[in-house]
Amino acid sequence: MTTGQGLNLRHQCAPPCSSDQLRLVLISSHIPAYEVLLDSVKPTVIPVVYDYNGMTPEGLLFCVEKALDGHTAQSIGLVADGDSQQIHLMQSIRICSQSVLSSDIRNFWEKLGSCVQAENNGGHIDIFVPLASSECGMEILGHLSQIAGIPFCSPTGIATGSFNHILSEWLPAPPSSGSPPFSYFIDIKLQAWCRLAGVMEEALHAVRKQMKKYLSDLQRNVSGRIIGQFMYDSIPMVKVLTNYEVGEALTEALVELGKEKNDHPLEFLSVCLLKKCSKYKQIRHQLLISEGNTDDALSAFLKQEDDQEVDQTDKPPQSQYHSKLRFQQLALLDKKLQGDPGDKRSKFAREILTSERQYVQILEIVRDVYAAPLKAALSSNRAILSIANVQIIFSDILDILQVNKQLLDELTERLQEWGPAQCLGDVLVKFASRLKTYTNFFNNYTVILKTIDKCREAMPTFRAFLRRHDQTVLTKMMSLQELLLFPSTRFEEYVNLLYALRLHTPPEHSDRKDLNSAILQLKQYKDYIGQLKASLEKDTELTSIQKMIQGCPNIIEANRHLIKIQDVALLRGGNEDISASLRIYEQISDLRLFLFNDALVISSRHIFYTPFKRTSDTSCQFMASVSLSRLLVEDIPDTKYVKNAFSLQGPKRQWICSTTTEDDKFTWLSACQSAIHASIGKR
Repeated sequence: MTTGQGLNLRHQCAPPCSSDQLRLVLISSHIPAYEVLLDSVKPTVIPVVYDYNGMTPEGLLFCVEKALDGHTAQSIGLVADGDSQQIHLMQSIRICSQSVLSSDIRNFWEKLGSCVQAENNGGHIDIFVPLASSECGMEILGHLSQIAGIPFCSPTGIATGSFNHILSEWLPAPPSSGSPPFSYFIDIKLQAWCRLAGVMEEALHAVRKQMKKYLSDLQRNVSGRIIGQFMYDSIPMVKVLTNYEVGEALTEALVELGKEKNDHPLEFLSVCLLKKCSKYKQIRHQLLISEGNTDDALSAFLKQEDDQEVDQTDKPPQSQYHSKLRFQQLALLDKKLQGDPGDKRSKFAREILTSERQYVQILEIVRDVYAAPLKAALSSNRAILSIANVQIIFSDILDILQVNKQLLDELTERLQEWGPAQCLGDVLVKFASRLKTYTNFFNNYTVILKTIDKCREAMPTFRAFLRRHDQTVLTKMMSLQELLLFPSTRFEEYVNLLYALRLHTPPEHSDRKDLNSAILQLKQYKDYIGQLKASLEKDTELTSIQKMIQGCPNIIEANRHLIKIQDVALLRGGNEDISASLRIYEQISDLRLFLFNDALVISSRHIFYTPFKRTSDTSCQFMASVSLSRLLVEDIPDTKYVKNAFSLQGPKRQWICSTTTEDDKFTWLSACQSAIHASIGKR
């Protein structure tokens, strides 16, 4: 890091000079690419990054109060995971309609509200989760406002596949002027994060691993800013933002061109790009009537396109042109539904159709780019994969494509006759009855990925096939494995969009009953996918810890999960006859503590260096494990001889430890006490 970067970093971390406009933003570590978001925070805003897995409400309040240093904020922003129904505040705390009035959550929001100026002075809290896009979310916002005594604001938009919803309209309208996101974050960096957070998160996995050795002793806020700045500087983000819409339009046009043979490829691309332009009708009209100023080929091609649109209903369906004709039909329908910008119900109906079209296009890429050529190779006796492997990899995803093509056709039919009384709920209820196809896919998901890996390693022809097709324009710069991810994320989009549609559907509307039924069924399936994902992540995490701790007994159990890892120093206590304030402690070794929901695993931490390297390596050796029900944790007050110390008392032994900072000690003790109470409560 250069001197200039260091000065810039210190400037960004400094609190604002005036307390009248003091703003603080809480950023959960569970947010994708949170380091890039942290680097987007304005210099006048105080950022607090908190550990999603190990934090408790008491620990988070401690961090907020310490950051404000006795002042009250004009506003506090909370950037956390969640959806239109709930806020995933921490691993153990989810704020939803059932839990929002519980005593511990009420206490948290009451105390957080006391850190903000009064409502008549413009004080408010901004929640960067789209609660305002559903009835249940609006109810939660109302409860939170009553509890804290100040307004709570949230975005109303739904953006499938990105965080662009935070750039939409916010409700209730914030007391201060301007959009809430730009009160906390730098405009251009925030927009980059909103669009590319998922891609950035994948890149940051490797960056964190490499940078952790150098930044392990720095506070999370500082190290996060450095990593975020590094990531931002590595990508020409201004160019990415400037060219994003152009690149997206070109990609879609090239995909359409690749689906058919065309004698006029440049003219075809021109038409596709013109259709992206808001003045398409005006330009088309001028092109057709201005013979002297228009290229003959382009005019003829445009006229041909109009003739195709008029006659498309009379043409028999052909696989070569089916996708193109449907694309044209949906584009016209999409334009029709944009009529009244104030009609929120039509807006979300349009978003359901648009997102379904995009999803089906992704599934068609799998069929057209991968499955079809491999099946054709089988027929020509030049097989790349065996018929059995082709079946294993593609049969389930192609079945899903058929189900969703039917859904897309039914949605298109309804929206072609769209009006205030039109219904969509029954279409989604019918779709929810065909989810066995998805269940088959998820049951075989691991086998599918392993089959791809096995065939790539064993068959050079398949490796070459993937190298030719992965991450090309036709696949929207994605690999086959990335394309297979989309079914796992689609159901969260369905649920959020249906919640938003129901919010703007009157109670007496005939669609309400079916919308409720569709939401219930699709939410149950979304939760099922979430359980599969959480189970896999938990097993992977426990396996990694098992390998990390040398000599550790088996820690992989069905209901066990990790809460927090903490590095501490092990102290040797002085004579207990000496007064506690005068007692001297000696550091004798380093420990790494692993707090699980049912046990504490204590390991010795050994740091060693190798020649010609600046960074150190670490190894852990198992020492002991203590059941939480038999663990006693006690604070040791600070004296001039010891700081940030606490004791861990097991059935047979005591460990006196100390953390590096006061924040680490407070959050660790809070996490331990919370885990112990939860463990005892289950017995």
